[in-house]
Amino acid sequence: MELLFLCIFIFIARIMDVTLGTLRTIMTIRGKNKLATFLGFLEVTVWFLMAKNALNSDSNSIFIVLSYAGGYATGTYIGGYLSRFIKSKLCIQLVIEEDNVDLINELRDNGFAVTVMNVSGYRNDSNKYMLLLEIDSDKYKKVKKIINKHNKNVFMMLNETKYVRNGFFGGITK
Repeated sequence: MELLFLCIFIFIARIMDVTLGTLRTIMTIRGKNKLATFLGFLEVTVWFLMAKNALNSDSNSIFIVLSYAGGYATGTYIGGYLSRFIKSKLCIQLVIEEDNVDLINELRDNGFAVTVMNVSGYRNDSNKYMLLLEIDSDKYKKVKKIINKHNKNVFMMLNETKYVRNGFFGGITK
């Protein structure tokens, strides 16, 4: 029975520390160092307590190893899943044909700021526009739906933005 409780403890602790590690990495990349530091502290505390109990056990059972590995895998999955709920800014770049101004209008009518530039492509076509949008990540599905409504084959690039200064965001100047 003691082995069962140890395996459950290791499994849950690994889920916690790997999930915290995933979130810490995301916060570090996004430049949120204070939050990343706090998450790192929690992550290592949980890991240390788990490792101490696992290594001080008299048991050489394979179930300890499986609990450790299973908790790691589950924590990786949960951390990746939770990262979807962490808001960020996204930069969307679209290259569209000049005659597709309905897309620009619909994006703007839905509150999205759109910067439009004339661009030329491989064949020096001058009848193309590049659209730049800076949006909150939770608005991406709405923007994608609008884009797909006008042209599912539009050339689109999507990047996560680390820092934004000034500009227009859905009726709010930043």
